[in-house]
Amino acid sequence: MPISQSNSTNSLSTELDSALNALSDKKAENIRLLDVSDISSITDYIVLATGTSDPHLKAMKSDLDGALKTAGVFLIGEDRNTNSGWVIVDAFDFMVHLQTDSIRSYYNLDHLWKDANEIDISSI
Repeated sequence: MPISQSNSTNSLSTELDSALNALSDKKAENIRLLDVSDISSITDYIVLATGTSDPHLKAMKSDLDGALKTAGVFLIGEDRNTNSGWVIVDAFDFMVHLQTDSIRSYYNLDHLWKDANEIDISSI
């Protein structure tokens, strides 16, 4: 299911593309984009991505920060501790969860948001 391309969402689509490309460029694993707009009151999209280690998460976060800044994204919240195995970036319309494999398996956000519509990111 593609992200809507209406005038009001072109900016959001560009912001999500920037985030997804930054994560892909840093070799994030198992990247998923979930449309939670019908089931969440706090955000419209959730990006889940796995890093191989805390230093990998830190590198992913650094590139993500740069890409979002370039895209003009205003962050309303972000995790500054990159040694926990889980980093969160809140851009209001979407949230990015970067996790190590063990943390992703333990907290299982994929299952928590199982009712969300997954958006195919293979063409992004």
